[in-house]
Amino acid sequence: MKNITSAFGFALLLASPWAAAQSQDSPSLYLQAGSGRHGAYTATLGVTLPWNWAHALGSGQLTGAWDLGLGTLSARPEGAQRRSVTALGAGINLRWRPAQGASRWFVEAGTGLVWHNRHYANGDKYFSTRYNFASHLGVGRNFGPQGRHALALRVQHQSNAGLKKPNPGDNFLLLRYAVAF
Repeated sequence: MKNITSAFGFALLLASPWAAAQSQDSPSLYLQAGSGRHGAYTATLGVTLPWNWAHALGSGQLTGAWDLGLGTLSARPEGAQRRSVTALGAGINLRWRPAQGASRWFVEAGTGLVWHNRHYANGDKYFSTRYNFASHLGVGRNFGPQGRHALALRVQHQSNAGLKKPNPGDNFLLLRYAVAF
């Protein structure tokens, strides 16, 4: 937990000189951390790069962004000591805001490809591939001047989508803090 706290402080330090009065869906730097079953935990430092489009959807507005991150997953394989895996990910994130996009609240969903530097194992789960897919659902809110800060609570599932057996999958509950730059 000490490493996660240090990384969070470092991310805030890096982001502060670049943070300007931006809209709610501006490029952002983020720190995401969370946990899964069997004492697994994860932390990611990344960036979001919004697409240049917005579409009306119901009473709200849908936007999209690229999501690029570098992080770590740490777990304890059955009968072994805790081991960390470096994760490099790239994906897409769709965000819907009520009130024709004017609300500070949002819901989001996305998916992407994640590469691990070695096979991930947690408890009795062993991932047969180093390339996996990560999909998430989340809810969040922007705050601060011009909504440049955001907090989101996400549920993420990671697996190889059945490309190779075994494909146990793993789930994480994540908290993401982002600051626009």
